[in-house]
Amino acid sequence: MSTSEINVVLERQLLLQLGDRLKRLRKAQGVGTVEMAARVGITRNTLRAVEAGDPAPSLGTYLRVMSALGISGELALLAGDTLQPAPADSAAARSRRTAPVVQVHISADEAKHRLQDLQSLAFHEEAVRLVKANPALVLQAQDTVKRWLVTGDSRSASLWREWLNILSSGSWRKVLGRTRHAQQLRQASPLVTALPEETRQRVLKQVSDLKKGVMIGGTPRASQDAGDLKERL
Repeated sequence: MSTSEINVVLERQLLLQLGDRLKRLRKAQGVGTVEMAARVGITRNTLRAVEAGDPAPSLGTYLRVMSALGISGELALLAGDTLQPAPADSAAARSRRTAPVVQVHISADEAKHRLQDLQSLAFHEEAVRLVKANPALVLQAQDTVKRWLVTGDSRSASLWREWLNILSSGSWRKVLGRTRHAQQLRQASPLVTALPEETRQRVLKQVSDLKKGVMIGGTPRASQDAGDLKERL
């Protein structure tokens, strides 16, 4: 599948992959989290968030970590003029040769549990956006948790009690991380019940598309040039 639009699931997957790559590079260079955080001028918690692909840190923070690892040139390439179209009156613009096309194929990790957790993350990011905009949904989720505490499986009771604290304090980052505990919280979450069916289906489709593979990139000029030549003939 090709796309020119970043969707919720794809955006999350790209950040996860970037965070994983930064973490691998740091370890390959033999740099610990304390030293790297000091180099960049951020806290260890912020560095952990970056390496977890958390969307909360700013783009500037990601760039500083990339710079410390020696790969800031990749972002500079994107921000510079290299990928811009050639000026209209230039020889490059008049050339009939096929313009180079950069395409990137993105897919989710083959491991089933990674794909399921990506889906869960997307569900919860959408749900958090909704509850922030509509406090009534928080009350609805609290009522759901209280009902579960009375009628549900007692093995999940500690997670549900923690959910009551999260809902009352708005500590959403606790459930949007990549830690094992954050995964457990998402598995025992009342927030997904607040999602409209339309939103659920959209996320499910995006996950399905990502599983097959999403292609990001331009369209080659070859077919367009061939059409122009046919018109001239």
